[in-house]
Amino acid sequence: MPDPLDRFPPTRAAGLRRLADFVPHAGETYGMERNTDAGPEGQQAVSGLSPWLRHRLVTEHEVIASVLEHHDPHAARRFVQEVLWRTYWKGWLQMNPEVWTRFLTERDVPLSSDLARAVAAAEAGATGIEGFDHWAQELVQTGNLHNHARMWFASIWIFTLGLPWALGAEFFLRHLLDGDPASNTLSWRWVAGLQTVGKTYLATTGNIERFTNGRFRPQGLATRALPLVEAPLPVAKPLAPLKLSPSPGRSLLLVTGEDLSPESALPAGWRPEAVVIAVSGDPQSPWPGGGAAARFAAAALEDAATRCAAHFDRPCVVASSLVSDAVLKMARDTQTDRVIVLEAPVGPVADAVVQLETVLMGQGIALTRVRRSWDDRLWPLATKGFFKFKERAPAALIAEGLRI
Repeated sequence: MPDPLDRFPPTRAAGLRRLADFVPHAGETYGMERNTDAGPEGQQAVSGLSPWLRHRLVTEHEVIASVLEHHDPHAARRFVQEVLWRTYWKGWLQMNPEVWTRFLTERDVPLSSDLARAVAAAEAGATGIEGFDHWAQELVQTGNLHNHARMWFASIWIFTLGLPWALGAEFFLRHLLDGDPASNTLSWRWVAGLQTVGKTYLATTGNIERFTNGRFRPQGLATRALPLVEAPLPVAKPLAPLKLSPSPGRSLLLVTGEDLSPESALPAGWRPEAVVIAVSGDPQSPWPGGGAAARFAAAALEDAATRCAAHFDRPCVVASSLVSDAVLKMARDTQTDRVIVLEAPVGPVADAVVQLETVLMGQGIALTRVRRSWDDRLWPLATKGFFKFKERAPAALIAEGLRI
């Protein structure tokens, strides 16, 4: 099996090349063929941009702007909506952080020996269910799955195999190159009937056969998908604007794997004293171990370090953890008064930033979160379902300079 990083080189330059190659196909053809999974060796209609988008090696703004330069907004509407789903999920989770807390709690519930064996068999692709076993192995080997296959997999995991949804979501986070806490967690919840209360997704033999071009026709799938239930969520927390304001003193820029293009997010001409690039300190973060997802993230950080050093013309170091001596050492060496960080969406990186903030406060150093303008305009719109969000998004996109 080829190295997944040969197909998805973890650099901004490679992401921009993939975008340029895909743009001509982002119109009606994408809309008609995007649901078909032709397999890892087949010709796919989807863009394959998600690993770069996930770490913002390439940004949502850049992707939509490039597509709309070549296509009429109506022709490209399906693709634009897919990009906006990513933004919607992040904004929704940002205002409902209790959902992330519940995911972590359910993920860490001790398993009986029988259930642990069933989970291990599912992750190994050893259930005997056609298609499902292939996708489990494809995920581990390639770090990727077609979006439709992800839905089928999650449905079979929950309703046919009866496994805990949070462990399936964690399995995806460990291996997907584009594993995103918001998109992944909320998509699994949607399949399970938790996200849109009572609405589930049922994988069927006929649908799988049709949209895999007959590659798979699994038998024995669940014929009903009874929704999972949970206690009502707390009232959503509205988001206040977070913009970088002029401030006396010296600043250190902290870059995380959530946004590896800070040069396009911060005001032109602004310069920190130095830059530190780091990942989460959580051992159960989206990138543990030495799998493809971890290697992609590590190489992407190095790519960002090179670009940041050139753009800001300042020293730039890569730290193994957010909560590490490297961050404090650079802050002390540069005599900074505050650390600036692009706001990390709810997830393990944001959790680690909270830990870092406590450490910095103990040293008399302030931590200031800054939100990218894309997020500042669009995240607060994610108060209800996606279709309400979609109706409200055009005004924000126009404010972002896009031709909608």
